[in-house]
Amino acid sequence: MLKSFKTEINPTAEQKVKISKTIGTCRYVYNFYLGHNKSLHDKGEKFMTGKSFSVWLNNEYIPNNPDKVWIKEAYSKAVKKSIEDGYTAFTRFFKHQSAFPNFKKKGKSDVKMYFVKNNPKDCRCERHRLNIPTLGWVRLKEKGYIPTTKDGWKIKSGTVSIKADRYYVSVLVEIPDVKIANNSNDGIGIDLGLKDLAIVSNGKTYKNINKSARLRKIEKQLRREQRCLSRKYENLKKGESTQKNIQKQKLKVQKLHHKINNIRTNYINKTIAEIVNTKPSYITIEDLNVSGMMKNRHLSKAVSSQKFYEFRTKLKTKCDDNGIELRIVDRWYPSSKICHCCGNIKKDLKLSDRIYRCDCGYVEDRDFNASLNLRDAKTYEIA
Repeated sequence: MLKSFKTEINPTAEQKVKISKTIGTCRYVYNFYLGHNKSLHDKGEKFMTGKSFSVWLNNEYIPNNPDKVWIKEAYSKAVKKSIEDGYTAFTRFFKHQSAFPNFKKKGKSDVKMYFVKNNPKDCRCERHRLNIPTLGWVRLKEKGYIPTTKDGWKIKSGTVSIKADRYYVSVLVEIPDVKIANNSNDGIGIDLGLKDLAIVSNGKTYKNINKSARLRKIEKQLRREQRCLSRKYENLKKGESTQKNIQKQKLKVQKLHHKINNIRTNYINKTIAEIVNTKPSYITIEDLNVSGMMKNRHLSKAVSSQKFYEFRTKLKTKCDDNGIELRIVDRWYPSSKICHCCGNIKKDLKLSDRIYRCDCGYVEDRDFNASLNLRDAKTYEIA
């Protein structure tokens, strides 16, 4: 059984330089692979796979271009992984699963330094530090979070990433299979929404964290810093500002974005953990059309800030770890319009009607009624 662990690290100045150089090389090689295949297509030549490109790069291109020798200074496995990522992106495009791969822009794209365990001395972990190939021992900020090598847990691979001038490591650990006890409790239904994050059929309601005073204060501060950044770009054209001051202001904006993202993610993690700890036999949620909801310009910001996709992904992982069946109901299932008491469908129900009133006398909150209907749904798919 494989499980991932992500935590913040505290590398030295020398290690930071190596990480930045490796990530920059990976970004360059990824873009070079995309551009090379694009030029081959324009000439009418055959597409080059990731493996053949790697051989051509090391045996032909770099020896014939001495100014590109710096590519070999980076960790070879990380460079090779960036080529594999490019090949995967092309494969998804050819299968009509995604759009044409985009070039990765410096400072904006999420490029990571990949590493893998090649020999017994690699990827060793102690309570306070982790051994990463080409970097050596790197100190961990959160001690004891990643399982240590002494406990018999093996780290297979991992990535190092940079976000808002903070360094993170994510490792894939092979852990022994754990026997999961069968849950005998009743199932629950979860209705996700914008007014509240989640309304559970057991009566528990999880508020929308984006409406809290703490987040509103940070978002107000973010708007102020973004306006300041915009003014610096305007002053740069006039010669009244410098690129160095712009980079400082950019970092301020990135840190605020990162802080907001961490608050939202932490709230989702705690919500899911609290729901799963009730040990239901199954959990039912609705298959939301998030991309369709994002097209509504009045709701797009509120929908993106709720992180519905992340909620569903993490809920599935938690359910798999605890032996809970996750049921997905079709997006066209009228969970809000069905009366939980008599089963009548109220077709004229409006979005503004927050209280569900049925002709049979049943009166209930609209979202709670939907969660009860999701819990008792008979048609579903198992995620």
